[in-house]
Amino acid sequence: MTIPDSGFMMENEASCLPHTPEEEKRIIDELTRQSEANVKEGNLFYVISNRWFSSWKMYVEQGTGENDKWDSESQHMDLLSSKINRPGPIDNSDIVEKESEGGDLQLRRMLMEELDYVLVSQEVWEKLFNWYKGGPSLPRKMISQGDINKNLMVEVYPLCLKIIDSRDNSQAVIWLSKKASVQELYEKVRTIRGIEQQKACIWDYFNKQKQSLLNASNQTLEQLNLQMDQEVLLEVQVDGNYSSQISMDSTGNELALVTVEPSRSSMTIAGGPTLSNGHSMGYNNNMLQGSTLSGSASTDTDDRPYAYNPMKKGDKGGLAGLQNLGNTCFMNSSLQCLVHTPPLVDYFLQDYSDEINTDNPLGMHGELALAFGELLRKLWSSGRTTIAPRAFKGKLARFAPQFSGYNQHDSQELLAFLLDGLHEDLNRVKNKPYIETKDSDGRPDEEVADECWKNHKARNDSLIVDVCQGQYKSTLVCPSCAKVSITFDPFMYLSVPLPSTVTRSMTVTVLYGDGRGLPMPYTVTLIKDRSVKDLIEALGTACCLKSDESLLLAEIYEHRIYRYLESPSEHLSSIKPDERIVAYRYSKGAGTTRLEIMHRRQEKCALDPLKGQRKLFGTPLVTYLGEDQINGVDIERAVSTSLSPLRRAVKLHSTKENGSTSEAVDEPSNSYNLRSMDNTELEEASSRELSFHLFLALDERGHTCKPLEKFSSLKSGKNIKVFLDWTEKEDESYDASYLENLPEVHKAGNTAKKTRQEAISLFTCLEAFLKEEPLGPSDMWYCTSTHFNGFCMTLF
Repeated sequence: MTIPDSGFMMENEASCLPHTPEEEKRIIDELTRQSEANVKEGNLFYVISNRWFSSWKMYVEQGTGENDKWDSESQHMDLLSSKINRPGPIDNSDIVEKESEGGDLQLRRMLMEELDYVLVSQEVWEKLFNWYKGGPSLPRKMISQGDINKNLMVEVYPLCLKIIDSRDNSQAVIWLSKKASVQELYEKVRTIRGIEQQKACIWDYFNKQKQSLLNASNQTLEQLNLQMDQEVLLEVQVDGNYSSQISMDSTGNELALVTVEPSRSSMTIAGGPTLSNGHSMGYNNNMLQGSTLSGSASTDTDDRPYAYNPMKKGDKGGLAGLQNLGNTCFMNSSLQCLVHTPPLVDYFLQDYSDEINTDNPLGMHGELALAFGELLRKLWSSGRTTIAPRAFKGKLARFAPQFSGYNQHDSQELLAFLLDGLHEDLNRVKNKPYIETKDSDGRPDEEVADECWKNHKARNDSLIVDVCQGQYKSTLVCPSCAKVSITFDPFMYLSVPLPSTVTRSMTVTVLYGDGRGLPMPYTVTLIKDRSVKDLIEALGTACCLKSDESLLLAEIYEHRIYRYLESPSEHLSSIKPDERIVAYRYSKGAGTTRLEIMHRRQEKCALDPLKGQRKLFGTPLVTYLGEDQINGVDIERAVSTSLSPLRRAVKLHSTKENGSTSEAVDEPSNSYNLRSMDNTELEEASSRELSFHLFLALDERGHTCKPLEKFSSLKSGKNIKVFLDWTEKEDESYDASYLENLPEVHKAGNTAKKTRQEAISLFTCLEAFLKEEPLGPSDMWYCTSTHFNGFCMTLF
């Protein structure tokens, strides 16, 4: 095999490359779109090294802004300093085997698409090859996988078979598509060995034992359950007889095709005859009436000569292992779990033919249940060691093509498919009735639960339902009218989240809306994946929040309230470490009109001290107004109450007692004394102007405003924003430093000492699953009470 050198330069390069990089990209993109619109079985695709293809993409995408990802920082710097040159000839040398068995050029094993190689259509390959030459060419066909749910996929790795010639034990390797027929296999073997058509006989020689004779027919190699890299045995007729040096199997036993005496046990698989020589002799005719079972009996059995040996006293069954067929650990582990579940063992070791549902459109015509039951009986047969589940894997590939091939898959996904498939194949309900779901309407949980389970069993009744299914209580709360709807939903498995054990420290400043205390920062520690509701609960505990009080979280940005964090389900990940968060503490019955108080100062101008720009400073204050009719006096009183904790201590008078003179100093008034003072001021309000310079914001951002007058009438029930302009009078009376220098949520450098993370238990996973959460866009719920169609909170 010769691989073209990557430095190969084409002749007449100018004539072969009439296009600019932009034109090349446009042509290839158009050809790709056309091929994607005409995808069908049999289409030809080509494998190209991702290393070369990535360099071509960088070449044609330079200057377009599309190539934002680079292999390394050094490559990025090189590309910044120079123009990207046109790549050399197509070079697939890094993805092909240097020395391939059988002489055919083959891909290296375990390559990954988009990482090691890319697939392009025949039209794209021809155009690239016309421009760049190189190679080698690696064509692959698109095949169809599955019987019920058909998937189209490119067969990147054809089936590799090792031909053992029984005459001299010599070996040869051939590559064929898994969709190739047995006839094609015979033709290729005869061509390699130079044998006449009538004198060749090929055996399935899996695990070095004769499993079954492969008769030349249109059956595909996939239907015969031939595996990657397995051996097939070639026997050649000499003088009318098939001469063979193969007289023993690998374990030293006699020829694999000896007759096995049928078991005298009356126990059969699904009510059919006992297996013999690895072949199922037939199934109950009534059971399979209308079934789509196809293929010879030899294709439905596993691997080796087998007769079911009944368990004897003292024998330990279920000790057999499953052979790895190539990345099938995910399947073997799931199967071992199921075949060692006592109720399933008891069921499938008995006659279950009457419960096979061959007419269920949601099932697999009983084939999956039969294949699983057959495999279970083999695993529980006395004296077995290992079993290669080839027949079961073949059935699985037919009904779930996503599990075909030899790639790794998720065990839970296979287990979910298998349980659901067994349920439908064994469903005792032949005609499913329509049942309308009723709302709970305040009925007892026991009554609703019994009704839901009865409705479920009316449509789904099988061994899997009896053993593996249950129901959980789901509570939906309408965010519009707070109506509670309770349902009991069936489940077969729970996908529980892994709870995060990583904590996060957050610092939040609590301010009193009613002037009962000074601003106070609190640092709380929460698990990272928690929500705003959890943060409020932690803050409430830290600041000793009373039962009749609430906290309102807000983000402060540039001395304004940027947003309120009013959604309890909002994740804490939305709060960044460098943000400043405050919590306004207020009484639940304080009122419905929210008043925001922002602070401004007038900066002095160097040229004219009387002129200057007003600028915001400090932290806005928030309080609530309860009056129906709100005027300027009400707002001024609320501002005075909110500022009361900031009042400075002032000297009032001197006293002389016992011949000595002392000064009495008034401490800052508490809110209750101040309120009585405010009431007195309110009575005098009619004879003077407002004591504070307040301006009413006319838009949401407060870009325009007007002076607030004493008897200005304002509507209640919505947000009111005012600006408080601080003068020397306010600075003398109040200490504004408490409103400045808000701490960040998490200051860098103040990381707490890492503590040992707790182990994750099943209980913590279930606890995370039961956590209240809002429904997503795909789970919108319709409330029959308020006709609300949207999201809601759900509890399990």
